[in-house]
Amino acid sequence: MTAYDVIVLAGGAAKRLGGADKPAVRVGGRALLDRVLAACSGAGATVVVGGRRPTSRPVVWTREVPEGGGPLAALGAGVRLTTAERVLVLSADLPFLGPATVDALLAAAGEGGGEGALCTDPDGRDQPLLAVYRAEPLRRELALLATEHGSLAGLPLRLLTGELDLARVDAGPHAAFDCDTWEDIAAARARIREHGAVLDEWITSVKNELGIELDVDTDVLLDLARDAAHGVARPAAPLTTFLVGYAAARASAAAAGPEEAAAAVAEAARKATALALRWEAEAAEERPRAEPSGEGTGTP
Repeated sequence: MTAYDVIVLAGGAAKRLGGADKPAVRVGGRALLDRVLAACSGAGATVVVGGRRPTSRPVVWTREVPEGGGPLAALGAGVRLTTAERVLVLSADLPFLGPATVDALLAAAGEGGGEGALCTDPDGRDQPLLAVYRAEPLRRELALLATEHGSLAGLPLRLLTGELDLARVDAGPHAAFDCDTWEDIAAARARIREHGAVLDEWITSVKNELGIELDVDTDVLLDLARDAAHGVARPAAPLTTFLVGYAAARASAAAAGPEEAAAAVAEAARKATALALRWEAEAAEERPRAEPSGEGTGTP
């Protein structure tokens, strides 16, 4: 993995949200800022430009000068606290940003002799706050702009990106979706509850909430819950999956890494599934014996 630092811009007045604290607005039970931080957990330094608030992992805080001076002023404040050769720059309102998009940007920024890479949205528009910049040209252009205009405050981002040689990365249908209005928030909340996405969103949220870094085969666990409910009793499903998790945690306590831990989950689930199927088989054997044969009852 390419070493990088990240700057997350979490300031702004959020006028279209009525002045709400946008980075703290929750989507899928997690603050927007925390969702963005989860996508870049591999960063060296994580600098958040904005007002201090609780976060899901440690960050370095700073503020733009003057406060409310806009994204270029915020970027100028953040870059002073980074040391890596590449800097990932993100806005704090990207609910569907994932590690795959971050990896794609880092890969694109590392190709050829360019000065970084930024995402384009489905309409082909550049997203300079979803980008990776090489630190040296980023600092150079920020310094030139500050000298030319006397300050970075109030300057548009296009003045920066227009001077840099940047590769373009297709962000796909969702990664560049940002939340500027309450309608955007409602759309994001609705999307994560869609049938095709809700389980992945929920499992990701739970793992982040519990501090678990583990790729679990959810189909295996769902099949186990189904077999326990069908072969034993409906309340057996959640209790069995809890016990499997507990057993897997014990087995993986000395594991070398996430792969061994995932294997422990799979093995515990396999054993519990086999047990549930044996219970179901026994019940099937007993059912014919419990049914009356009709002999000696006077049935014609």
